[in-house]
This record gives sequence, structure tokens and C-alpha cells, in this order.
Amino acid sequence: MLFGPVFAREVFIAPRRPRTYIARAAYVSALLVLMCTAWLVLSGTQVVRDLGDLARFGSAVFQLLALLQVALAVFSSAMLAASAVAQEKDRGTMMLLLLTRLSNTELVLGKLLASLLQVLVMLAAAVPLFLLTALLGGVSYGQIARVFAVTAAAVVACGSLGSTFALWREKTFQALAMTVLALVSWLALGEGVDRGLLGESWGGIPARNWAVAVSPWLAAQEVLRPSIAGSGVLGPGTSTADLFLVSAFLIATALNGLSVIMVRRWNCSQEERAVLRDEEPGPRESIWGAEHDLKIAGVEAGGESPLATTPSPGIGGAEPSAPRPQGPKPKPQGPTSRSPRALRSPSRTRPVWDNPVLWREMRTWAYGRRTLVLRLAYLLLFALAAGAMHSFLSSGTPLTVGRAALALVPVVLLSLVLVNAQAVTSITSERDGRALDLLLVTDLTSKEVVFGKLGGVFYNTKEMVLLPMLLCGYLWWARALSLENLLYLCGGLAVLYVFVAVVGIHSGMIHDNSRGAIAISLGTVFFLFVGVAVCMRIMLAFSGSFDVQLQPFLVFMVGGGAGLYAALGARNPSRAIACASFACPFFTFYAITSFLLGYTLGVFLITAAVYGFFVLAMLIPAIYEFDVATGRTLADEG
Repeated sequence: MLFGPVFAREVFIAPRRPRTYIARAAYVSALLVLMCTAWLVLSGTQVVRDLGDLARFGSAVFQLLALLQVALAVFSSAMLAASAVAQEKDRGTMMLLLLTRLSNTELVLGKLLASLLQVLVMLAAAVPLFLLTALLGGVSYGQIARVFAVTAAAVVACGSLGSTFALWREKTFQALAMTVLALVSWLALGEGVDRGLLGESWGGIPARNWAVAVSPWLAAQEVLRPSIAGSGVLGPGTSTADLFLVSAFLIATALNGLSVIMVRRWNCSQEERAVLRDEEPGPRESIWGAEHDLKIAGVEAGGESPLATTPSPGIGGAEPSAPRPQGPKPKPQGPTSRSPRALRSPSRTRPVWDNPVLWREMRTWAYGRRTLVLRLAYLLLFALAAGAMHSFLSSGTPLTVGRAALALVPVVLLSLVLVNAQAVTSITSERDGRALDLLLVTDLTSKEVVFGKLGGVFYNTKEMVLLPMLLCGYLWWARALSLENLLYLCGGLAVLYVFVAVVGIHSGMIHDNSRGAIAISLGTVFFLFVGVAVCMRIMLAFSGSFDVQLQPFLVFMVGGGAGLYAALGARNPSRAIACASFACPFFTFYAITSFLLGYTLGVFLITAAVYGFFVLAMLIPAIYEFDVATGRTLADEG
């Protein structure tokens, strides 16, 4: 085929998987339920008198569905493309693909389009549903065509971004985190250009047109404007949103071209990299990190092992190994100028803690040294958000909660997604590297593994957890938030951070497929946020009656609960998880209603109780049924 055997295999294999059809049906059904719910809201709160009311309803529903589809497509395409390539690296099959007759173009484009095939097919399945909105009026077929063109272009561009990062970076968490940071920076750049932060016009072209050409979100919003039907930017019959199609094509071409050129250099072995740097090839880095390997190499160069004089506790309390026999010191091989680090031997080895899992997560570079780049990028985004808040204060404009939320909410959502990505990849990387099987045959207890991983997650993402709370403290200092609400906000954030971390650990343990575990974990967190946003968007049009709000959302509560249970409890059935899954949407809806009514204490108590119970429902099976959850069984013992 045109894109090689990798894409051809996905085309032939995908129709054989039942989950392919389940995903399509679930996506279209969710959009249809959303449309029907909007109609129930309209008929329950207003009287439909003429065709004009139907046209306004059709336009409102089309805008809601289009923006929701763009948000889902942008996030899912980037994450699926990044996780598909990262899974090949974790399993060690990327090197096998490079050894075949596949060209660089077939490898890069084939893997990219194979990962995006599911998203593109789901978009095609939603076309008939969007055409129904045109029958209500207020929407033209040209708008529908442009919305799907912008969405498909965003899918290819964002997928190329995720694929490029995954081909470049060696660790799964690095690829996912850099993809998320790049997406947020991309959208933030479009918003900044649209608001005129970089100038009102460039080259005689208004900043709004440049922002639409850059951001898929703004391009979709531009398509939804009825006034663009007869405008012509690139020519008669074109719109400003067509600029995004050109920029998306250029972005995808540049990213994939870079990947095609650099794929073999990025994914060569450590020995080949040493040759490229004109150095001697060295041993591969172990799971304990490069720093630990350098110290061990220095000890071996010195000839005497510190184990002979300094005993080290074994894993899980085992007895230390016997000292090595003393012998003549071997002479270092090769020129010493090539390996100066080997001459700096430490006086003793580093002691391992009682929990070796937590020690490895906190005291070694288990996820690579390039995580420092991720932290710097997050600090930069945090500085921009804090600078936006400070600009309101310096200009004399009162810093209200609504204005502060424009800077605070993106930072919080980004930190929650990154914490969840760190948690799920901490388990999937162990499974793909065949290290999880080694942990299961040791005398490590389930508590040591689970709490060791959770401790490592929060240690490695401490900046992403503490800085949003620090920004909340700034709101209190600026008197935009009371001390009571500050405590409620920080306490609620702490509960949510623990919740997303446990969701990641739980998803990584119960799913054998690493790509599926990552998709379900990140998808659960993302869809939870999107569902809350959609609910709040529709609720603003409701009356103040709780009964009117509750009736149309009963379907959402049941559907959301079923989705949570299918993602988190179907493979490891638990009554507690089932109760938490179906209770979470209802109490989240009640918390949103309480927030709109100003009952901040009720919001905190509901959030802490519901999500705290959900955390316990996932942690208890992980700790006390660890053997069943991970596949280890004790049935054959004794």
C-alpha cells in the first residue's frame, strides 16, 4: 500500500477487533444523547413556537457538538500517536522495525496513520449525526464540511506532534508529558495572539487571522460563525478558517519530515551513539539510573568491591550477599582519557531504603534525565499564568474569581493530566521492560510496590502539585479569595491529585496492554473534565429549579457511571468501584450546582467524600488483592 505494511496491517486487523465497533457506537451514541438532552432542556424550559426557534436550537447544538469533537480529536490523536510509538520502544520492537526493509517514510507515516485510523473512522461515523443539525436550520452544509476539514487537519497535525516526540524521546512519560505541554503551549499561543499580546497586526494581516491560522480551537470557532459564509480570505467562497488547513499541512509536513530524517539517529543503540560521538561504546544504562551505573563502574575499575567492607541490605530484608574473594586489582582496559568518570570511584555504595521501589523512584533517574526539561517547561507556563494574574493587579483591575480562573484552570488541568501520565507510565514501563514480572517473584509486599510507586509519582511531579496551590495562595494574598475558600480549594485539589494518581496506578495494573492502559487512564481523566465542562455549559442556560436541572441529566449520570465502571472496574470487578463509579457523576453534578449557588463548603465536602471513597475503592483491591490484579496467583503454592 501507499504508506507501507505497518498501515496495511492496521487496516486489515482493526475490523477484527470488537472494541473498534464498540468505540464507534459509543462515540456516536454519546453525541446523540447530548443532542437529545439539549432538546429536553429546550422543550422543558421554553416553548418552541416557530421554525426560528428550531433554527436557533440547531445552531446551538451544532456549536456544542463541533467544539466538543475538536477538543476530543486534538487530545486523543496526540496521545494515541505518542503512546503507539512509545509502546514499540518499551517492548523493544522499534529496533526490529528498523532492521526490516521498511524505509523511514513507511515507518514514520505508517505508524502515524495506523494510530490515527481509529480517530479518523470515528469522525466519519459522526458525519450523519451532524447532517441532522442542518435539517433543523441555522446550519449550512458548508459549515459542516469546514468543521470536519478543520477537525481532520487538527488530528493529523496533533498526531504528528505526538509521534515526533515519541520517536525522539526514549521514555514513555517524557513523550506523553512533552506532547501535553506542547499542545497546551500551542493553544495558549493562539489565545495570546488573538488577544493582541504580540501586536494587533503582522504584515498588514490582523492578529485574529494569524490566531485562527495557528490554533485549531479558534479555527473551529471561526467556522461556527454564520457571518463567514460569503467571506473570502484566500479567494471567493473561502473563509478565515481555511488558513488553518494550510498551516496544519505545513506543520504536519515539517514534523513528519524531521522524523523521517532523524528516526534512525534518534533510535540507534547506545553503542552506535558512542560511535557517532567518536567515543568508545559503553554498557547500556540499567534500570537503576546512569549515576548508579557510573559508581559501580568506578568500583570495578578500582578492583575492590565495597560489599566486602560495607554490607548492603537485600531487597525485602534478605541477607546481604557474601563478600567477594580478594584478588589482584585488574588493570583498566583501554585508554583512560576516554573514560575519566571510571577513575572517580566512590568510597562506598549508596544504601538502599527498606522500600527499594520507593528508593529507585526517588534516588535514581528512573525516567531519564530529560525530565528536567519537562519541569522547566511547566515552570515557564506557570510563570506565564502568574504573570497574567499580576498584570490584572498592576493595571488596577479587580482580580475576581472569574478572571483568575482563566489563568488558574489551565495550569491545574495540565498538572492533573501530567500526574496521571506519570502514574500510569510508572507501571506500564515496568511491564513492557519485563521488570514487573521480576517484582512479582520477589518478597516485596503489595503495599511496598503500590505506595512506593505512589510516593515516586508525587516526588517526581512535586512542582506540578505544589505550584498550583501556590497560585491559589496568591489569590488569597490578592484578596480575590477568602481564607476559608483557600483551604477548601487546596484541600479539593489535594484530593483530585491523589485520585488521578491512583487512577493511573490502577489502570496500569489491571490492563495487560500498555497502550490500552495509557489510553484508558488519560481518557478517564480527560473525559471527566470534558463532561464537567459540558454540564456547566448547558446548566448556565437552565432555570434556577433543581428539578429542571436534574431530569435531563439523569441520562448523563447513568451513562457516565457506566463509562467509569467499564474503564476502571470491568476487568477487576468490585462492588465498591461500582458504587463509586455510579455515585461520582451524581455527586459531581450536585457539587456543580452547589458551586453555582455559592455553597463552597458543600463543594469541598462532596468532592473529598466522593473522590476519597473512589480512591479507597481502587487502593484496597490493589493492596489486598495484588496477586489477582497483576496476574500473580498463589493457588499452586503449598
